[in-house]
Amino acid sequence: MTYLQSAFLGLVQGIAEFLPISSSGHLSLFQTFLGIQSAEESNLFFDVLLHLGTLISIFVVYRKMIGEMILEFFRWLGDIAHGGTVGKVPPARRMILLIVVGTLPLFVILPVKHVVEQLSSNTFFIGGALLVTGTLLYLSDRMAKGEKTERNATILDTVLVGFAQALATVPGLSRSGTTISAGLVRGFSREYAVRYSFLMSIPAVLGANILSLKDAVEAGIDYSIMPVYLVGVLVAAVSGYFAIRLVNLLSDKGKFGAFAYYCWAVGLFALIASAVMM
Repeated sequence: MTYLQSAFLGLVQGIAEFLPISSSGHLSLFQTFLGIQSAEESNLFFDVLLHLGTLISIFVVYRKMIGEMILEFFRWLGDIAHGGTVGKVPPARRMILLIVVGTLPLFVILPVKHVVEQLSSNTFFIGGALLVTGTLLYLSDRMAKGEKTERNATILDTVLVGFAQALATVPGLSRSGTTISAGLVRGFSREYAVRYSFLMSIPAVLGANILSLKDAVEAGIDYSIMPVYLVGVLVAAVSGYFAIRLVNLLSDKGKFGAFAYYCWAVGLFALIASAVMM
């Protein structure tokens, strides 16, 4: 692997991971129609590092909120050790609870994980899923502005957004687009819908990487090209940072429609190209 290839894969990872265009769907289409390998196919350990790079971008953008959550977590443990607390739950502590609850629906996917993975080779399905993603984004622009945040979002709200995240594990459905749209349907404010979507991705990405790391170690790690890997990680982190900022900006202005038209175009292309290749 060259530095240029590493940087390219890092750029694809950073942009597609956060923009509501489905990173898994795009990678599958790249592999099928352009013959471009994903980071996972090139090197499983490199794929794990790229995902950690995108996690860095989340931690940088939301460093203040994450810092508050970490401190509140230890305060929570202290309160439990001293018999619990009485009174209003702090917002940061409530956010921790909402993220945990929102992550639980992912376990529903585990029994059918192999079926979901097989869909990555079905470009017809991916094309159709991208059309659905575009429709969700288009409709999200037209939803009334909600006011719910971590202070007043309900457990039911969180569970439904969590199921949207689980559903978006299929290639072609954007995780960020689906969860943000689901949050807006449940009355989340636009800023909170985006923030919750990205923060909720942290345990999901960490969990997937922990499972992948074991396989990566068993497959072997070539430490001699670690500098090449680190270039990709840096590019993924930087591009991911700006992608998150862009999603926040467009969401605040109700301008997800730009991504909707893009997803429709790519989805239609995938359907036509798949038909021609049959």
